[in-house]
Order: sequence, then C-alpha cells, then structure tokens
Amino acid sequence: MKKWINAKLAGNILLASLGFLFLFHILVLLRVIPANIVWGGMIQGAETNLVTLEIIALLVTGLFMLIIATKLGYVQAGKLSGMVNIGVWLIFVFLLLNTLGNLASGVSFENLVFAPITIILTFCALRLAIER
Repeated sequence: MKKWINAKLAGNILLASLGFLFLFHILVLLRVIPANIVWGGMIQGAETNLVTLEIIALLVTGLFMLIIATKLGYVQAGKLSGMVNIGVWLIFVFLLLNTLGNLASGVSFENLVFAPITIILTFCALRLAIER
C-alpha cells in the first residue's frame, strides 16, 4: 500500500475531505442542505436532535482534522505523538464502520455518494496510520 500513495498525500486528501465535511455539516445546520440525507434519514423534523447530532459531527470532524494535521506535522504533538498514532488508527476504524453504515443505509444518497467517498477516505486513513 505504501507504493500506491504516499502518507503526506493521503493525509492531505483526508484534511481536505474533512474540511468539506465540516462545511457540509454547517450547511445542514443552516438548513441549506436537507437533514433527511444525513444520519441515515432518521432526522425527521426533530430540531433538537438535528442540532445535537450536527454539533457532535462538527466536534468529531474538527478533532479528526486536528489529529491528522498533527500526524502530518502541521501541528506539533510534543509528548502526545503516541496518542496521535492511536487517534489515526481510531479514525481508520471509524471510517471503516461509517462506510458499512453508509452501505446499509436506506438513503440512496448515502449509498451512492457517501459510501464511495468513505471507502477512499478509509484507505487514506489506513495509509496514514501505517506510516511511522
């Protein structure tokens, strides 16, 4: 896998994608993008659930961006470099499970758009995780 894509490129792809995801969730919160295409279509008019879930999504996405930026050396880790490596592996597992969830979703948008994207991001996270 190391010959297919270098770790820096994989990490930059992840950072850019997570940046777009962050913006996407902000647009869902602002009702620019309909909420029925996220969370497996389970948010149906429940304002409190939407806000709570989208804020959680923004926090997790921001944390993932920080971990990846630290792994790439854009942010200094200091004594936490071991935790950063664990964090990248957790991001890989999260993306793998998210891919399975997107494939199992009853929302065709998640099946056709998000699932292929998360497959690519899962491989990028794996590539970054195996980098020393």
